[in-house]
Amino acid sequence: MSQKVYCIAMFRAKPGKEDALFKILQSLEPNSQREDGCIQYLVTRQIENPFATGESYPFVFNEIWANKAAFEAHCQRKEIVAFFEEQCVAEDGLVEAHNVCVYSDQPANFDAPKL
Repeated sequence: MSQKVYCIAMFRAKPGKEDALFKILQSLEPNSQREDGCIQYLVTRQIENPFATGESYPFVFNEIWANKAAFEAHCQRKEIVAFFEEQCVAEDGLVEAHNVCVYSDQPANFDAPKL
């Protein structure tokens, strides 16, 4: 099994702010993709499809990091901290709601030796 960390970061814009928020999210890609340990960092926009009718937030980052340390280093970068403070926490930010979750591909109680 790998040490990879998979992150799904979802965002819903305040009404009328969708295009502006998507542009800001896209602007986070280039520097994040250059980080050590970044395997994938891609913002996506939900589209309608009759075969996928589930509920989600309109914008989702699909992230893969080499390990937990790489993910945590990313989360502490000034650009990422500023985004959350300015767009998610600040009253005048563009984000109405957000949800960030991380996942592992290892089964529970997996006992492989550490390398």
